[in-house]
Amino acid sequence: MHSHRHRLIGLPALALLFAATGCSPGDDSASAAVPEPGTKVAGLCRDLDEVLPAEVGGARRADPEPASALTAGWGDDPAIILRCGVPRPPKMVSPEVAEGRDPDAVPGGVEGVDWLMETRSGGVYRFTTANREAYVEVTVPSGVDSSGVLIDLASAVKRAVPWRKGYLAP
Repeated sequence: MHSHRHRLIGLPALALLFAATGCSPGDDSASAAVPEPGTKVAGLCRDLDEVLPAEVGGARRADPEPASALTAGWGDDPAIILRCGVPRPPKMVSPEVAEGRDPDAVPGGVEGVDWLMETRSGGVYRFTTANREAYVEVTVPSGVDSSGVLIDLASAVKRAVPWRKGYLAP
C-alpha cells in the first residue's frame, strides 16, 4: 500500500516539475507561465483569445503549454508569445521611461494600441499594452519584425480589451 502512495505522489510532482521548467515528455511546444488575473480581466482575456489572428509576424498560431485562453503563441523555436492578464510592469510608471531616459524601455503606439517596449537579453523585446482594461504582454524573439507583430495584433486588442476608464481613445 505504501509503495502505491509514493508513486501517486511522485507522478503529480513530476508533472509539476515539467510544467515549471517548461518541458514536457515528448513535446517540443513553447511554454509560457499562465497569468492569474481577476475575474473581469480573465473574461477580457478569453474575449481576446477568441479574436486573435491565425498568423502573426508571418508565423502560424501554435499555442504554448500549458494550454490556456490567457496565453497564445505563433511559430516555434523561439515562438512569439502573448500572455493576457499580466501585472502592470514596474517600468510602466517609471519617470525615467516617461522622460526617455531609460535605455531599455520606451513607450509608443502602433495602430491605435499603446505599448511599453522593454529590451530583454539576446535581442528579445517584450511589449505590454498600456491604458487598457487588461495588460497584454507580447514577447518577440530576436530576428522577428516586432512592428509587424504589433500591427498584426492591434485589431484583436482593440476589439477585445477596452480602454481603461479615464483614458481617451485616439
